[in-house]
Amino acid sequence: MTKRKTAAPVAIPAKAYELYDKYAHGMLNRRDFLTAIAGLAAGTATAATILGGLMPNYALAAQISFNDPDITARYQTFPAPEGHGEGRGYLVMPAKAEARLPVVLVIHENRGLNPYIEDVARRLAKAGFIAFAPDALWPLGGYPGNDDEGRQMQRSMDSQKIIADLKAATRWLKQLEAGSGKLGVVGFCFGGAMTGLLAAELPELVDAGVPFYGSPPPADKIANIKAPLLVQLGELDTRVNEMWPAAEALMTQHQVPYQMHRYPDSHHGFHNDSTARYNKETAELAWQRTIDFFRLHLS
Repeated sequence: MTKRKTAAPVAIPAKAYELYDKYAHGMLNRRDFLTAIAGLAAGTATAATILGGLMPNYALAAQISFNDPDITARYQTFPAPEGHGEGRGYLVMPAKAEARLPVVLVIHENRGLNPYIEDVARRLAKAGFIAFAPDALWPLGGYPGNDDEGRQMQRSMDSQKIIADLKAATRWLKQLEAGSGKLGVVGFCFGGAMTGLLAAELPELVDAGVPFYGSPPPADKIANIKAPLLVQLGELDTRVNEMWPAAEALMTQHQVPYQMHRYPDSHHGFHNDSTARYNKETAELAWQRTIDFFRLHLS
């Protein structure tokens, strides 16, 4: 494992996390976001330090090197006839496998296949799974190298075609020659929402799902879910958390197997170790629960 880098502590006001969440999800434009951040600056917390702490630094997020000897990684295309025709993603496998392995689809946030998500795929391969992380931005050339542009690109795309591409990736992975036929899905933010959606719309394909701080599956499709779900939420993520009580009631009503964890002192994006939203203690606990959950349900 690559030695974990750490960033210097940054004093970030609580309001700044709320503003960043709105900006990252299209509820606040960049100019208004920067103006609001400037208004929070006080004492040693300048607008530049606040902004620097909120924006991702992907050099901090590499826990598993791309050339780790225990894994093999490559970019792989797949057919998506009902979507954009072709998709592409990051396929990572354990270097040595004596049998077919369970497969995990990794779905990124609302900005394309960034280095953090690629590292998540490597972490899964290091734990003994085949992992595949598709890039929704591939039809436009792929993740552009920065999140702001990536968000704009993803926002410009036909959401139904993105969903069709993700469904195509799911079908392709379910039949992967090296796979065992068992398929899990894990996603973050947008990817968390897509995890629940795929479980609801492809119940014959998804065997387990772990949505991290994503909106719940559509209410009228929750009854379709067969796969067990492990829902991972940050206690301070009120925007997403407010969506879940009604979904929980429906999952209970329809006997959907699920577990839910709300992690204390944790913001939206608490698992993303490239920003100040990262909460090391809860991220590591949530990730260990994810690995244990997949080992239980994909064995």
